[in-house]
Amino acid sequence: MFTGIVEECGQVASVTDLGDAARLAIHGPLVASDARSGDSISVNGVCLTVVDVADGAFTADVMQETMRRSSLGSATVGASVNLERAARVDSRLGGHIVQGHVDGTATVRSVAPAEHWTVMAFDLDPGLSRYVVEKGSITVDGVSLTVVSVDETSFAVSLIPTTLAATTLGTRRPGDRVNIEVDVLAKYVERLLQARPS
Repeated sequence: MFTGIVEECGQVASVTDLGDAARLAIHGPLVASDARSGDSISVNGVCLTVVDVADGAFTADVMQETMRRSSLGSATVGASVNLERAARVDSRLGGHIVQGHVDGTATVRSVAPAEHWTVMAFDLDPGLSRYVVEKGSITVDGVSLTVVSVDETSFAVSLIPTTLAATTLGTRRPGDRVNIEVDVLAKYVERLLQARPS
């Protein structure tokens, strides 16, 4: 489990094609500093399992399902990625409960800077929009954010300068693809309501 509070921006150091999977090496000195084989690290919102750690970097395998559902399928060497280690139970939960199980992707529709914040809007798969509510939580590339507006095909968030500077969202432009994880509570509620006898 994660909180959506990005610890550092890392960089894709290598991508190895394994046929029906890929092995990524990610340079991230902070998150790699205490990582061990088997640990979970969120990479742009995708929970990956550490295979190996060396020289400030870690490797992780990405299976076909993850490559299909997230932007990691098109990861390139040199790309910046948001990194977060798994949450500890003895610390504050600064964002919201994030599983690292990406539901799909969205496309940046617009970036509108204001004096003290930037509004970023995204085109969203209609199949996911039903889980997004105004003032609710959403995870974009591993960053816990609050939805400021939503309709059937899009949503928007307001980003403070700290978020823009400390995550890859500060470099996102219209047309860029991002990973989305909706609030898991909404999915559980929907499932429970579907199971109710009529």
